[in-house]
Amino acid sequence: MASEMVPTTRGQQLQPIQPIQQLQPVSRPMTENVPTTRGHPMTQATHEIAPSTRGQPSTTARPYLGESRPHFGEGQAHLGEGQAHLGEAQAHLGEVPAAVRGHPPTNVPGILKTQPKTAIAPAGRSGHLTRERHLFSSSDDNAMMKQILAAHAPDGREFDVKALVFIVEDIMRRATFLGEGAQSQAPADTWEDRAIHSGYTDMLELLAYPINKTNSELICKCSSGGDAHSITMALFQTLSSYTWEAKVAIAFAAFAVSYGEFWLVAQLYTTNPLAKSVAVLKELPEIMAHTEALKQKFEAVNNLINAMLNVTHCIVKFKELPTQYINPESPEMMSAAAHIPTAVYWTVRSIVACSFILLNLIALGHEYVASAAEAWELNSLAHKLASIKEHLERQMDIINRRIEERRENDAFLALVRLFETTHIDNMKILKALIYAKEDQLPLFDGTHKRRASLDVLRRKHVLLLISDLDMSHEELSVLHQMYSESRQQPTRPESQYEVVWLPVIDRLLPWHDATDKQFQLVQTSMPWYSVAHPMMLDPAVIRFIKEIWGFNKKPQLVVLDPQGKDSNRNALHMMWIWGSLAFPFTKAKEEALWREETWRIDLLADSIDPNLFLWVNENRYICLYGGEDIEWIRKFTNTVRGAANAAGIRLEMLYVGKSNPKERVRRNNSIIQSENLSHILPDLTLIWFFWVRLESMWHSKNQHGMTVENDPIMQEIVTMLSFDGSDQGWAVFSRGSHEMAKGKAETIYECMSQFDRWKDKVVYPDGFVIAMNDHLRELHTPHHCNRLILPGTTGQIPERVVCAECGRPMERFIMYRCCID
Repeated sequence: MASEMVPTTRGQQLQPIQPIQQLQPVSRPMTENVPTTRGHPMTQATHEIAPSTRGQPSTTARPYLGESRPHFGEGQAHLGEGQAHLGEAQAHLGEVPAAVRGHPPTNVPGILKTQPKTAIAPAGRSGHLTRERHLFSSSDDNAMMKQILAAHAPDGREFDVKALVFIVEDIMRRATFLGEGAQSQAPADTWEDRAIHSGYTDMLELLAYPINKTNSELICKCSSGGDAHSITMALFQTLSSYTWEAKVAIAFAAFAVSYGEFWLVAQLYTTNPLAKSVAVLKELPEIMAHTEALKQKFEAVNNLINAMLNVTHCIVKFKELPTQYINPESPEMMSAAAHIPTAVYWTVRSIVACSFILLNLIALGHEYVASAAEAWELNSLAHKLASIKEHLERQMDIINRRIEERRENDAFLALVRLFETTHIDNMKILKALIYAKEDQLPLFDGTHKRRASLDVLRRKHVLLLISDLDMSHEELSVLHQMYSESRQQPTRPESQYEVVWLPVIDRLLPWHDATDKQFQLVQTSMPWYSVAHPMMLDPAVIRFIKEIWGFNKKPQLVVLDPQGKDSNRNALHMMWIWGSLAFPFTKAKEEALWREETWRIDLLADSIDPNLFLWVNENRYICLYGGEDIEWIRKFTNTVRGAANAAGIRLEMLYVGKSNPKERVRRNNSIIQSENLSHILPDLTLIWFFWVRLESMWHSKNQHGMTVENDPIMQEIVTMLSFDGSDQGWAVFSRGSHEMAKGKAETIYECMSQFDRWKDKVVYPDGFVIAMNDHLRELHTPHHCNRLILPGTTGQIPERVVCAECGRPMERFIMYRCCID
């Protein structure tokens, strides 16, 4: 056999490679200079090679064995994409040394057909099963851990081995068993996409030598029949200077070289002459002729390899954790780090087991039959690695939650500081709130049904409509009408704003097709802008919306001025009360609008019915009434109509039902209309809006510190809400936009039925309501029970609310209501 020159320790002469029967790993100091490939200068690495004599050229071209061996599959692009990728990945990991590959294992006496074939087995195979069970027991964990830690002496160098793991995974995915009639399906992405394009080429070159050295040692020790634990610990000694993730990545890559080469030749030998010649030496044609007999064996190996890949990915992920968000000394990290050595050990141990299988297959061919102990070992290792993976993933989940909490907290504090800073426009604020990246258009234009950039909002007043996906039809309908009216005259000052919907969802809940359909249904019904997808909103933004702006499921309208300052954290009440006339929706504008208001029918009813403007302008008498008791409604409307006829006044009555109108109000509408009792609001949305405006008035006044004691409008608002909170009917009378009178069911009915008693007090033509108020005061008794029901809102409910009728503090209760008509 021809001798081949290999590097030796510093100061020694180059020695020829010994045949495999006598081959021993070359002993080298731990710190040395290893030349990189492709002409790169000498860099610091793990092992040392003998330098060339000063002033003379070096006789060593590469620092690992077998450099002159050709790479199978190179230049064979026409043989198929999957095979070409496998060959390319093999080339990057390096080749098994020719001096090693050229000989059969030591206990296999040659390759002649006339000689018997002998399987390679760990020393003392008769006791192997008992020993394996002992190694799996918890009683020996401490002793094994001491051995592992004793062989761990990292020299401080850090390698980002993610690219190496990508290549290993690519080899394992492509190096698969192809049964009769099966076809190889290459993965959609390649390791170049994930590794080389990420800038890891230099790192791969630095690790080429230790990969090939480990590969040689793995083949030699497995061929010599050592036990699996001893071989594993020998590999730990060889890789002692590397970090844990580097250990497992290098060992896995070393095995991938042999495993990938085996399958590369197996896949190419029928079409490639070079592969065919190599296959003959490995007896691959004979092995492939009995594929069905070997299928179960390779399925077991593939299952173990997948388990090894899963654990390796977990180990590498722990190394990639951002140290700025998680302290290595934290309890979560310490707990995870304590299990990393064990995970590395059992992964390397599994690599050794797979190497035994591969070498025995080459030695015995299709005649190789795995023992019961060997099958048990593969299953046990796969189960062990699966348990390790589950534990590491649980630890990773805990750590990731801590990282996300700290990252979210940093982003939240940055957002708070951003709002405390003065800006020349609103773009920084909008990008921080909606979407900061430039990879897609973050907005959906509801008018033109297309995506839009944030630039459409630059230096404009922006109203952020914040809600979940359960925004009611009534809310959307009224907002839609107000927005459309503001767009009809775009040059008006009160039209110079844009609305953007920010959908806030619970990220802990899964995003199903039904959820996506619901989101799109709401989004497409809006004529204004919206975030293209709820997931674009960062968790820190959602936290800011809830904690700083006080969002709590109820829709909210936050106003940003052209500089991005939040000038009003909930202008929805202003929008309900005054519509676009409240522009620019600031607190100062709200106070100014209230100073101009008095309690009159225009403020109470606004534009819920187009006839109201006509009635007010013509100074007619108007009666708004509500409740759900249809019998009282019949009795009351007939009595009022008789009194109006007797008084000779023009009186218009309008039924406004009850807040949150249900089926009963709908039925009442039908009866009132069919019996011609009064006018109605045919659209229940208008009835809903009537009561929502009253609630908004209460909240608006309350935000400005107004109470029943110090504000007459607030007193009237509370009275109206008390009417709605009762189970009785009620009525409000008004002469045009002037004096008003009101009363609950029996009181107002009694007053109208006694019209003959006070008709002489009416001063015509304008004294009807004045005389009514006088008679109501005569009917008033101190006995009453008023209820004020305020819906859950984003505002704070005051601790003290006084009765609008007597001025005494009202008792406070919490009510849960479910009303089904």
